[in-house]
Amino acid sequence: MLFLRLIENLRSRGHKVISVTREYRDVLNMLRMVGLEAKVIGRHGGGSLTGKLRASAERILDLASCFVEEEPDLAVSFSSPEMARVAFGLRVPHLCINDSPHAEAVAKLTIPLSSRLLTPKIIPKHAWTRYGISPDRIRQYNALDPWAWLKDFKPDRKVLEMLDLSDSKPIITIRPEEEYAAYLIGKTHGRTAVIPLIKEILTRRDDVQIVAVPRYTEQMEALSRYFKDRIIIPRSPVNGPSLLHYSSVFIGGGGTMTIEAALLGVPTLSCYPDEPFIILKYLMNMGLVRLERDPKRLTDNALKIIENLDEERERQYETARKLTEKFEDPIQVIADEIERNT
Repeated sequence: MLFLRLIENLRSRGHKVISVTREYRDVLNMLRMVGLEAKVIGRHGGGSLTGKLRASAERILDLASCFVEEEPDLAVSFSSPEMARVAFGLRVPHLCINDSPHAEAVAKLTIPLSSRLLTPKIIPKHAWTRYGISPDRIRQYNALDPWAWLKDFKPDRKVLEMLDLSDSKPIITIRPEEEYAAYLIGKTHGRTAVIPLIKEILTRRDDVQIVAVPRYTEQMEALSRYFKDRIIIPRSPVNGPSLLHYSSVFIGGGGTMTIEAALLGVPTLSCYPDEPFIILKYLMNMGLVRLERDPKRLTDNALKIIENLDEERERQYETARKLTEKFEDPIQVIADEIERNT
């Protein structure tokens, strides 16, 4: 979503932009939904370290061929190890966008090879300099990345029809954790933590509509196997911000949708399975996210929110509004920085 707007901005400034992606379910589905054409180069390596390494090596070779063919002046990525490595090897400046210093493996493979790093201001520079970049090569912006596509957001009620949802009953949207991410491998025990949570909610309330938005086919199959038609599992791309807007509560196991929900003023709970990352801690300190991993206590919190929904939404919305009114547009900052480096 960020790169879609960045590409539009750069093209409006007269730049030629070549979009590349790897074969990855969520990304490819989103590209089709928004109508953005991209060269598919390489694939996602799955949940094993061996698979990740092999997929990365293959993608480096294919991406190098693309660079030789296209001869770009600048490479830009959201901390792609393959993009950073190929750009460095072919002496093309690489501009890195990253809001996740907790993803150590990716940071170690990208930050030292990047000409510039763009990142939210709430992440201190010392969180990045430990990866081998000097402070003067870091450009911070006063915003969180999802603000790039939420600042002009208008909800689309079609998402309710698409998922057969009624706005007269509570909607709980749940996003499982990023269990295949290198920083979480071995910490989720091969089973998504949202399954016991959903079981608990269904045991306690039969009038709640639960929408689970899986990250992987394996998560989709596991949720379908456990709950069949008792919950709603989107099988095609969904307008995430609109779904969040109409949700009574959002429960997230990761980062992006949790940040989106919080900034949209949706009561937000997190079940992130590891030590909270910097942005999650920030949102917790601001009172925009509550962290809880125990399924019963999570359910208690979610149902308490539903019982006092108007009050909870008003509080969340006002807190989010006060925060975001000070934000700048990340796209303008990033695009300006790109022009300074080309």
